[in-house]
Amino acid sequence: MILTTTDAVPGREITSCFGLVKGSSVRAKHIGADIVASLRNLVGGEVKEYAALLAGTREQAIDRMVADARKMGADAIVAMRLETSTITDGASEVIAYGTAVKLT
Repeated sequence: MILTTTDAVPGREITSCFGLVKGSSVRAKHIGADIVASLRNLVGGEVKEYAALLAGTREQAIDRMVADARKMGADAIVAMRLETSTITDGASEVIAYGTAVKLT
């Protein structure tokens, strides 16, 4: 599956447009990681526990979007975007979305 943030795939022609595809994931902080992250917050630097949590959430959202596109028969997703929102103080959602297309 080709994923691109542009409206086209260089060197390829879009022959069919299947429409919007999306995938989302909501993850909550783990109390142990939250304690470590709070301590790290005191001294500064990257909060690796949260960075890893969001990276995994993004990957899962993208995987779900790709699965949605494959069900439609697409071989690429163009104009792909990622958005993040806070659900509660301890949980965030990541949504991946784009347009499923068939290429030549």
